[in-house]
Amino acid sequence: MQKIQQLQNWIDSSSYTVFFGGAGVATESGIPDFRSADGIYQKNRQLRPEQILSHDFFVNYPEEFYKFYRSNLLFPNAKPNAAHITLARLEQVGKLQAVITQNIDNLHQAAGSKRVLELHGSVYRNYCTHCKRFYDFDYVYKSLQVVPRCTCGGIIKPDVVLYQEALNEQCVDQAIKEIQRAQLLIISGTSLSVYPAAGLIDFFKGEHLVLINKDATPADSRADLLIRDKVGEVFSKIKV
Repeated sequence: MQKIQQLQNWIDSSSYTVFFGGAGVATESGIPDFRSADGIYQKNRQLRPEQILSHDFFVNYPEEFYKFYRSNLLFPNAKPNAAHITLARLEQVGKLQAVITQNIDNLHQAAGSKRVLELHGSVYRNYCTHCKRFYDFDYVYKSLQVVPRCTCGGIIKPDVVLYQEALNEQCVDQAIKEIQRAQLLIISGTSLSVYPAAGLIDFFKGEHLVLINKDATPADSRADLLIRDKVGEVFSKIKV
């Protein structure tokens, strides 16, 4: 509880707080991460997720891409957990200035967060590769076609960053600015091993760096406060 109280004190006193989260933030909502024993990396022994979820694979094998994508990345019944809900409340009372996420599940927004920077895009946005028409989550998820298509005939692509694709420069630039402005940076649910997102920590020059992770990360030694626990469990104890 001493560590939770320290985190509470820093949140209460910080003039600018930023949260940076990865897949581990959503596991308590029933969404598997990539690298744990139960993660997505264990689902297919023939092809690695880096292959299936790559730009080339989407272009050349759209049917196989969508079979894997629907089964492993779309969770229509997932609900925000205590971490999402507390972060949204902290934003509402002016104690959290931005959420930076590697997740594509829209759970931060579902909880009520407004200032969310989605480094890897969102499964809730989809666009025709030909005419760029927008399609929502349900259109793709409930499509009777294996490969959802636009009314113009073009293949619809999720607005997520696939392997071989670059992150949105504008989003990354804004994330860097937020981290540079932060007095308190809370990082959770990410292995801090996937670049360029993992490199964002290098832009932090504020007072307190907090890492909340069940597993070790390469940045543990840099943390002013290290909490080994589920992020939802931690934030359920934070008072707003």
